[in-house]
Amino acid sequence: MTQDLICLSHLRWDFVYQRPNHLMARAARDRRVYFVEEPLVEAEASPRVDTEFRDGVLVVRPVLPEGMTPEAHLHALQHLIDEVVREQAISRPVLWYYTPMALPWTRHLARSQVVYDSMDHLAGFHGAPPELLPLEDELLASADLVFCGGASLHERMRRRHPMTHCLPSSVDEAHFRRARFVVADPADQAEIPRPRIGYAGVIDERLDLDLIRRVADERPAWQIVLLGPVVKIDPGDVPTGPNIHALSMKAYSELPAYLGGWSVGWMPFARNAATRYISPTKTPEYLAAGLPVVSTSIHDVVHPYGDRGLVRIADSASDTIDAIERMLAGAVPPPHDVDAFLAGMSWDRTWRAMAQLLDTIDETARPEVGPPRESGHARRQVPLEVA
Repeated sequence: MTQDLICLSHLRWDFVYQRPNHLMARAARDRRVYFVEEPLVEAEASPRVDTEFRDGVLVVRPVLPEGMTPEAHLHALQHLIDEVVREQAISRPVLWYYTPMALPWTRHLARSQVVYDSMDHLAGFHGAPPELLPLEDELLASADLVFCGGASLHERMRRRHPMTHCLPSSVDEAHFRRARFVVADPADQAEIPRPRIGYAGVIDERLDLDLIRRVADERPAWQIVLLGPVVKIDPGDVPTGPNIHALSMKAYSELPAYLGGWSVGWMPFARNAATRYISPTKTPEYLAAGLPVVSTSIHDVVHPYGDRGLVRIADSASDTIDAIERMLAGAVPPPHDVDAFLAGMSWDRTWRAMAQLLDTIDETARPEVGPPRESGHARRQVPLEVA
């Protein structure tokens, strides 16, 4: 049996379904996987962990009370993760990091391998803690493998670690291909006129809100559909208007039904520190859904999608309007070209490549252990006393 895997993530499992979810769900097919989220802070909480099975993965959510000193906060998290390891009989797991911020309360754990899967340049986000970059340096010094979610991240990392591999985010093509055969809109989209220009994803500092506003103002007959949660920005800053429809966050399972009713998939990303290294998963998802796609000039979209004529690149409002008008008039890439490109992509293939690289690292004997322990409950809490 392969080594258990403890994944330390800055994203919650039930947030937008993306790279960590896809990879950990596949990892769980042949090993025990523990997805440890950043702690929740509650006013009257006693330190504890909440657990829940999702897609074969045991999601572990530390909960801490308000008002703890930094030292007590760190001690509590160390104690909670130690209790999970002890209770689950985890021995020398793979420690898989999405955030270096988890390092202070996990660096003491015995492990077989350390993996840093760099899917975002977190230090480029507004409000990033100053200790993030020093912790990333420490994580790189201890990592056996570094995976990068796109070419820009790989360029940033490849000189910093000898075992850095570019494994871009992929697509569940069969899931999004269902959008090509949708016959009925979801209820909250059904009454929206066409053409619909849609964006699905997190609405945050990475979006060019002014670009969205200007395109909506200059083409009032176009309907702008925004799917996704508003995060880290003032909701009042999100553009509004009679032809802008913010339909909130949708479950991953619902996305094909929404995308199937759009005319164009849009990626109106700003060009700033938060987007410098992004490799949007929605690019192949839109294409698999059968949508023509317009994007601003994000490096990992321009190369390879723009270079191959699969996505139109436009930054200004006038260029965006021109690109969308051309697509609405039928100037779209041949479906055969799109499908031929997507045929080389899959999350299964990405995980297999990662697992093969993990297997190349020398290990001691692997313990034979059973599935994650949940004591027969779909959800439970483990209260823990912290000194």
